[in-house]
Amino acid sequence: MQITKHIHAIKIPFQIAIAPGIKVDRFVYMYLIYGKKIYLIDSGVANSEKMIFDYIMKTGRNPEDISLIVLTHSHPDHIGAAHEIKRVTGCTVAAHHGERSWIEDVELQYMERPVPGFHSLVGGSVMIDHVLENGAILDLDGIRLEVFHTPGHSRGSISLLLPKDGALFTGDAIPLAKDLPIYDDIQASVRSIKKIKAIDGIEILLSSWDDPKKGINANQIMDEALSYLQRIHEAVTEVDNNEISYDQLCRLVLRKLHLPETTANPLIARSFEAHRKVSDHKDLLTME
Repeated sequence: MQITKHIHAIKIPFQIAIAPGIKVDRFVYMYLIYGKKIYLIDSGVANSEKMIFDYIMKTGRNPEDISLIVLTHSHPDHIGAAHEIKRVTGCTVAAHHGERSWIEDVELQYMERPVPGFHSLVGGSVMIDHVLENGAILDLDGIRLEVFHTPGHSRGSISLLLPKDGALFTGDAIPLAKDLPIYDDIQASVRSIKKIKAIDGIEILLSSWDDPKKGINANQIMDEALSYLQRIHEAVTEVDNNEISYDQLCRLVLRKLHLPETTANPLIARSFEAHRKVSDHKDLLTME
């Protein structure tokens, strides 16, 4: 669907096997910026290239117009089709240096962060052609794209501002209230959301986990995310006695949050474990 003059969105459905015999339906948004060439923000899961190429042709463009893929981070639902898209189109790939090793070696990523069903979600490793840093400016043939380092969900997560359309792409930097929380560094995640809130000129928020949000709804999503992280923190500190296992902590916190205990998995446990590192702080939102 077309979002603004330059931006199109594709909602890609997929499933994650969270336990033997249990699959969860998920989706991820990837975005296309149309200019003289086409620039992708993320690539969806493995085999998403067909959906992406079909959409491009339906809008009167050619997949060979794809010039660049900017990866907001290295997780499977964002890099899954990048290998095949680059192979077919010859485009270049850009990402933050903090994500480079996991993008260029997906087996390393799987070893260090084993995701259920990982190999069904990722089509292969892909080499990074452009390493991005906070404050970098990408000139997409006259369309300006600004890079903001917004870690927390992962160490090299980035958000991208397209001032011409008042649009901010946030990847997975902003967790959804009542959804399963996935992040590595809770303190960094809070700082990143505050950083995003302070960016001027945001008229539309384009997340990977949520439908596009405009105006006041964009600010509401960010406020709800911060409140949700604080609620999770309080739940962790209430049930944790530093003696229970990661798995026990995960299930107890899920119960406290009224989320299904059947969704407990290493990624969720990793998120709750991050709170243990700052357990001496009761109020996350006032931390520096």
